[in-house]
Amino acid sequence: MAPITPFKIDILDSRLQHLRQKLALTDLPTELEDLDPHNEQWSRGTPLSEITRLAAYWKGHFDWRKVEARLNAELPQFTADIEIDGFGSYNVHFVHKRSSVSTGQGEQVIPVLFLHGWPGSFLEVSKILPLLVNGAEGEPSFHVVAPSLIDFGFSGGSRSKAFGMQQHAEAYHKLMLALGYEEYVIQAGDLGYVISRLMTSKYGATHIKALHTNSAIPAEPIVGSHPALHTELQNETLTDFDKAGLARTASFSKDGMAYVALLATRPQTLGYSLTDSPVGLLAWIYEKLHDWTDGYPWTDDEILTWVCLHYFSKPGPAAPGNLYFALDRDSPVPGNPFAVVQGYIPDVPLGISRFARDLVLLPKAWNRTIGPVVLQREYERGGHFGAWERPAEIVGDLRALVREARIG
Repeated sequence: MAPITPFKIDILDSRLQHLRQKLALTDLPTELEDLDPHNEQWSRGTPLSEITRLAAYWKGHFDWRKVEARLNAELPQFTADIEIDGFGSYNVHFVHKRSSVSTGQGEQVIPVLFLHGWPGSFLEVSKILPLLVNGAEGEPSFHVVAPSLIDFGFSGGSRSKAFGMQQHAEAYHKLMLALGYEEYVIQAGDLGYVISRLMTSKYGATHIKALHTNSAIPAEPIVGSHPALHTELQNETLTDFDKAGLARTASFSKDGMAYVALLATRPQTLGYSLTDSPVGLLAWIYEKLHDWTDGYPWTDDEILTWVCLHYFSKPGPAAPGNLYFALDRDSPVPGNPFAVVQGYIPDVPLGISRFARDLVLLPKAWNRTIGPVVLQREYERGGHFGAWERPAEIVGDLRALVREARIG
């Protein structure tokens, strides 16, 4: 059993000083002068005015030590050395908080593994954590585990070109076993969803009792793969929600997927800029925070906290590109990196939250191609970062999934 070591974030003063020096020496690009500030401000990427303001605040007023103290106080953190078959030991950082609810009649406490994506981090669990561990009377509560994915945050780096998504799946399953959780549920989005699907395929209902996601990416049911469902859908009319989702997906596929192509093919080239320039990293991440949310009112402190968790990460801010590179190489279908997780997994009940402003939102019925869907809910508000933007909905749907799947 892997030993569990308490962890506190404690960035060296020298690194903070180095960051301030980097910010002071920043050279900014020019920007076109005739952009309409109301309709075109974000049309070419993160606006110069936004970066100028945030960089100045970062250098002169942002208090990382205050953020660090708050994260350490609110999020119980640990590390564990996890043995990955054929790859040796990997140090995994994680948040772990057990529910204090006393189990009794009609009450249950269920372990849940929360898997974040990019450009997120373990921080994304912070809004749902207090809701999960404190279940209302008669409602399930949860023991929560939220790792920094390998290549993110305060976990180690992947080190080898052969380290792929299957190794990620193995790492977090073994982490749950090391914590004594033989059976658990998963809540996941973005890259975490990909990993969760590989986990359910590999470890199935023996260990994983249900999967909830806000990032389902099914394949279209066609005659060759799903003849009965294909025939059924020929006689059904798409809902307005589905039509809007398809339009949103098409727009994102056309104008928003360049980052995937770059990270899946040349992550090392981009990595020099992300590592050397904190302002470059800020622009890279802030664009996604702005574009991928549904009008979420980001504060400057929130934006810079998200960025700092990449800038100060143990493997460095370029390391997450390794996951996209690995995902692209693992895919059995060229040009579709998500094909690796689009098969039907029969043994694990699925719950799906569908937020209207997510990036990929395919017709609701298509989700029946990936597993036994026992819960689907649609929301007119919300974007890609479900646990951050709509924490109550994520927690409510996870609890409903547990009830529908009769877990506990």
